[in-house]
Amino acid sequence: MSLPHDWATRALRAADPETAHDAALRALELGLGPRLRNDRWPQLRTSLAGLDLPNPIGLAAGFDKNARAPDAMLAAGFGFVECGTVTPLAQTGNPKPRLFRLAADRGVINRMGFNNAGLQAFVMRLQARAGRGGVVGANVGANKDSANRVADYVTGLIAVYPYASYVTANISSPNTPGLRGLQEKGALEELLGHLREVKKGLEREHGAKPLFLKVAPDLDDQAILDIVELSIQYSLDALIVSNTTVQRFGIMKSRHRNETGGLSGRPLFIPSTDVLRRFARALDGRIPLIGVGGVVDGATALGKIKAGASAVQLYTALALEGPGLLRRLLRNLAARLEAEGFKRVSEAVGADLR
Repeated sequence: MSLPHDWATRALRAADPETAHDAALRALELGLGPRLRNDRWPQLRTSLAGLDLPNPIGLAAGFDKNARAPDAMLAAGFGFVECGTVTPLAQTGNPKPRLFRLAADRGVINRMGFNNAGLQAFVMRLQARAGRGGVVGANVGANKDSANRVADYVTGLIAVYPYASYVTANISSPNTPGLRGLQEKGALEELLGHLREVKKGLEREHGAKPLFLKVAPDLDDQAILDIVELSIQYSLDALIVSNTTVQRFGIMKSRHRNETGGLSGRPLFIPSTDVLRRFARALDGRIPLIGVGGVVDGATALGKIKAGASAVQLYTALALEGPGLLRRLLRNLAARLEAEGFKRVSEAVGADLR
C-alpha cells in the first residue's frame, strides 16, 4: 500500500534530484515526515559494537550531510541514523549537475564531492538534540583542498565525539580526488594511529564510543587483508562495507549510466555483498560489519546479514521509492527471519558462511 509520503516522493521525481532531496529534508525539519515505531518488531532488536539498536536498518551517510533531520529519520523507523559526511570547513562540492537518477536500474550516480556546511554547523545541531536518545552517528571526511587530510579526520573526530553515538571515518568516497589512497596500507596505518591516540584522550573525558571505518567496494583481496589487519591492530569497532562504486555494469539501462561518479542502489548489491562476504571471512567475527549497497527490500537486507553484516544501511532505495519503503522492508525482514527459523537478527549474521 502506498503512503502519502510515497506519493510526495513520486511528485518530487519531476524535479532535479538535488532540488528534490533538499525539499525532502526541509519537510522533515518541519515535522512532515512519516511515523513508524522503530521497535515495532521485537525480533529485529540487535546490538552493534556496544550500541543497542531497535532494528538493524540504518540510514546511510549522504542523505543528511548537515545533521538537519536525524530525529525525524529515527521517528520514521530507522534503527540508527548516520549523518554526514562532514568536513572541517564548509565546501560547495563539485559543479552541478552532480546527482543522477537511474530509475530503470533502481540506482543513482553521484559526484557530490562532500558538499556540506562544515563542522561548526554540524556540531551545533548535534548539541541541540542532546538527551533525545536514539543512535545517531557522525561520518567525518577531509576537505578537498586540505594540505593534511589526516589532520582533517582528527579534527572531525574531536569535534563530533562528545555528541555522536559513534563516529565513522569515510576514506572511500570516489568523488574527492586521492581520498581512496587513504585505504592503502601505509596511509591507513598513519591515519588509524592518529585516530586511536586522539580517541584515548576523548574516552577519558567523554566515555568510550565506537569508531568505524567506511571502505570502498572496489578492493582486491590483498587490500581487504591489509584493512582487516590494521582494523584489528588499531582496535576499530566496526567496518562499513561499502561506499559507492566507480565500476559500471553492462546490464544497466538508464541514460545516465555512464556519468562520472559513484554508483549506488540495486546494481551495487551483488558486488558490494561479495566484498562484504570476503571481509567477513577474513575477520572471522573479530570486528562486526555493517553492510551497505543495493538494499531495497527485506530479501536484500537479509542477504547482507547472512553474508556477515550485523546491521545494514540504505539511502538510494529510500530516495527512489519514498519512506513507505522502510515499513515494507522491516515487516518483510521480520517475516523472512521467522520463515528461515531465526528467532532474532543475531542468529542470522553470517549464516551463509557457516
